[in-house]
Amino acid sequence: MSDWYVYIVSNNAHTLYTGATSNLPRRVYQHKNRTYRTSFTARYTFDRLVYFELAGPQKVAIAREQQIKKWPRRRRVALILAMNPKWEDLSVRCSPEHLLA
Repeated sequence: MSDWYVYIVSNNAHTLYTGATSNLPRRVYQHKNRTYRTSFTARYTFDRLVYFELAGPQKVAIAREQQIKKWPRRRRVALILAMNPKWEDLSVRCSPEHLLA
């Protein structure tokens, strides 16, 4: 059983998208390169990883993703600010190995 991650990506307008994945580097690459051209994240240029956490098994990650999605925006922003106060793209500074360490 593989570990899953919950993540938040953003764009220049600080719009937020929360997701879950078992392969964070690959998923971030897909967002940045608009792999799924008609998706919400591609249409609104979500290209910045601003938050991620290790969630454990898939079932736990999906439950956490749904929990975060139900939060008001201010609470999601507080979660991001606790890890990433400058809203930097966390994927730029980190190789896949460091990103998942």
